[in-house]
Amino acid sequence: MDVVTRKHLNILIQLAEADKHFAKAERDMIFKIARDRNFPELEVQELIRKPEPIDSLGALSVDQKFEYLYSSIELILVDQNVFESEIIFCKSLAIKLGFKKAIIDFFLENVNKKTKVQLKEIAIKEYL
Repeated sequence: MDVVTRKHLNILIQLAEADKHFAKAERDMIFKIARDRNFPELEVQELIRKPEPIDSLGALSVDQKFEYLYSSIELILVDQNVFESEIIFCKSLAIKLGFKKAIIDFFLENVNKKTKVQLKEIAIKEYL
């Protein structure tokens, strides 16, 4: 089993439910990530029904940590409704991943202005 992908999807599912409305666009994005990583759809559905506690994330590589955070930002933007509860969740996630929580505000301000590569360079240099 791909534990890294499972944790990632579990976090995205909890984020999608943070605003008490699991939007179709959010659901579609989560299933697309699962498909792209050959993660079983039935396991995604089970995680949606029963999300797991978010365990320690310290063992992830820097690349994995960035991906978790970046996809979280993409998820909160995918339905074009950004809720305070989603931002709070992302800031908490950033801290668990070892980033400064200010990275979330940076991402939200710059995600449409900079490339993913540029965002990653700045994130690692200034917020990790």
